[in-house]
Amino acid sequence: MARWCYRHRLVVLLLWVGALFGLGFSASSAGTDYANVFSLPDTDSKKAYDLMEKAFPARAGDTDTVVWKTDEGSVRDEEVRSRIQPALEKIAGMKGVGGVTGPYAGAEGAGQISRDGRIAYAQVTFTDQANAVPKELVEDVVDTARQARQDGLDVELGGQAVQRVQEPPTGLAEMVGIAAAAVVLFLAFGSLFAMLLPIGVAVFGVGTGMFSTQLLSHVTDIPDLAPLLSTLIGLGVGIDYALFIVTRHRKGVLSGMDPEESTVTALNTSGRAVLFAGGTVCIALAGMLVTNLRFLDGVVIGTSLTVVLSVLAATTLLPALLGFLGPRVLSRRQRRTLATTGPEPEKATGLALRWSAGVQRRPWRIAVLALAVMAVLALPVLSLRLGATDQGNDDTTTTTRQAYDLLAEGFGPGFNGPLQVVVSDGDTTALVKDIEGTEGVARVTALPPAQGVTVVQVIPTTSPQSEETDALIDRLRGEVIPGAGAEAHVGGVTAVSKDFATVTGDRLPLFVATIIGLGFLLLLVAFRSLVVPLTAALMNLVAAAASFGVLVAVFQWGWGLDLLGLGKEGPINAFLPVIMLSLLFGLSMDYQVFLVSRMHEEWVHTRDNARAVRVGLAETSRVINSAALIMVCVFLAFVLSGDAGAAMAGVGLAAAVALDAFILRTALVPAAMHLLGTSNWWLPAWLEKRLPHLAVEPREEAEETAPVTDGPASAVHGYVRDPAGDPVEGAAVTLMSKGGRRLDRVTSLADGSYIVSVPAPGTYLLATTARSYASRARQLVVGSEPLVVDVELEQGEVDAPR
Repeated sequence: MARWCYRHRLVVLLLWVGALFGLGFSASSAGTDYANVFSLPDTDSKKAYDLMEKAFPARAGDTDTVVWKTDEGSVRDEEVRSRIQPALEKIAGMKGVGGVTGPYAGAEGAGQISRDGRIAYAQVTFTDQANAVPKELVEDVVDTARQARQDGLDVELGGQAVQRVQEPPTGLAEMVGIAAAAVVLFLAFGSLFAMLLPIGVAVFGVGTGMFSTQLLSHVTDIPDLAPLLSTLIGLGVGIDYALFIVTRHRKGVLSGMDPEESTVTALNTSGRAVLFAGGTVCIALAGMLVTNLRFLDGVVIGTSLTVVLSVLAATTLLPALLGFLGPRVLSRRQRRTLATTGPEPEKATGLALRWSAGVQRRPWRIAVLALAVMAVLALPVLSLRLGATDQGNDDTTTTTRQAYDLLAEGFGPGFNGPLQVVVSDGDTTALVKDIEGTEGVARVTALPPAQGVTVVQVIPTTSPQSEETDALIDRLRGEVIPGAGAEAHVGGVTAVSKDFATVTGDRLPLFVATIIGLGFLLLLVAFRSLVVPLTAALMNLVAAAASFGVLVAVFQWGWGLDLLGLGKEGPINAFLPVIMLSLLFGLSMDYQVFLVSRMHEEWVHTRDNARAVRVGLAETSRVINSAALIMVCVFLAFVLSGDAGAAMAGVGLAAAVALDAFILRTALVPAAMHLLGTSNWWLPAWLEKRLPHLAVEPREEAEETAPVTDGPASAVHGYVRDPAGDPVEGAAVTLMSKGGRRLDRVTSLADGSYIVSVPAPGTYLLATTARSYASRARQLVVGSEPLVVDVELEQGEVDAPR
């Protein structure tokens, strides 16, 4: 497939461009139909909602609020009324506004003025839901209301529709994330073209995924949070997957391979790892379905579709783009060096080499230090409280936050989250009296009954997000309602949020067990080991605990919220643990596969665990850290999205990826593998026979070894010696094709001699490895006669090329 895409690159590019613009045109024509469906069967708030829907059919439109406060006098004063009333009448006359209910409508509006007479509010009902109200209409409403301001009279607006128009421009977070990723890629590659490749692939993957999700919103329930999360995860994995493949391709070109052969090899190795990693991300996302929360179904659809298309772009579009670039995938300096001095195997040098050697020398110290850091970061998770964010968590400069605070000041903190006790049977009067006498209740109002159902509105004395309000809901359900002998249920936004958090918390253990179990099985099959997947599962749990600890410290305790401009502290969104754990599992699997597959390859060659861990870490840590840094930049950019849920997910995922890559995969995992020794690769014989074979990369044992028959056979022979000229016994000498396929492998004798058979004249790679020595690899051109090649191995380096 990679070869076909490379040779037919123009066709592949046109197909992707056509798909992107075709889906974009269709999505723009169809519009959006996102729907936030909170289905919580068998919960008290769901029963209350069902009764209310039957007796009081909800108005179709979104209801927003205009709040004003006078510094002196009363809002009833003519000076205030003469400025506010004309504005409300003008708003009521706008096309798309269904009606305005103000405080100046006689006795009915008296309840919309605070007791001290200084704060009042009016409710503006649109004809459409918030996400369907034209942005221009909402801006006109906001401008008209705020024109009534004057010295001593403050006017603010709150509500979902208003919140949408104060968000930053759409695409700002994505552009900042892409720009940050471009800087990291340029520093990693030193080439403008190589930098643009992963970004271009990610844009195509995310673009087609976003437009497809938008079209699917017309046929199934997809929440409006899904596109943001899809973009967030799609950009991260799209750039990372392309980075892995481009890095492998550049190594091949630097080693002297033809660009086409290097592309095929890169896709047949790193491309396989990308397919495996993308599959694990989708499996992890699908794990959300076990929670049976309908709200998350649309998130699974949107994010999984974007990941699939990102993988497809990386494995089809990327080879085509590599075909257009050819050798220009290298920097100018690298091309000049390749032309003048010829190909050289890339060596792991510098910081990566020193760090890898340091981990081998001090595994206990590094393991304990890494665990201590993760444990400290995980401590705040002990006070994790799930709930829902509202406009009280917005930044203090926003009009929605100021309107929220004004309503809390004038009507009490519980006014922003009233409870609705829906009574279907029993003595309503007695129930209202009991509720009025309940601790934590500020005000109780019984609305006129309809179809045998009465709604009692309860205003708590505390804010919607406080623990005291949760306790009041439990008290009403467990004591007050049963004590009055009534058939009633507690509903409202605050009760729904509480029930959602409870249901999510109850189902979280099953979800965690599902995705951890799936990860264990996948790694067990891939690496034929019990210890490697067990270590990965434990590391995933450690990373999750530490990243949630960071979330609690920032968003629940408020550490750094002002610095980030993220508003006020509050509970963690109830849906976030499920989404974060899914993404964290999938993304950490990428790094685990990339790291351990290189270690496993070296283990197969040498059966030296210490060398395998050292070489694997030295050769993969740079690309893992670069990939993680890109993800951190992309995720943190979503702080600018203006959406509290997306900002919380961005910070949480950035922390999770940073901790996973920089501490776990480059410190704790290799240190633990050094301490565990050869037991890392232990697998019972009976299990080995029963497990299916799944090669993440085409390991040499699984590659075909049939000789090429288009020429006479020959041989390569010589001696393996150390710098002093002494023979090296037991060195593994491997002859490989240019594509990396193993053709022959022998072990040097006591005098250091070796001989490997060559199937036909051509260009080959000769790799030599020995315990306690640096590995060596060189490219050979073999004719019809045997070729003599002596190999000198040095100590104290790690330079085994891939």
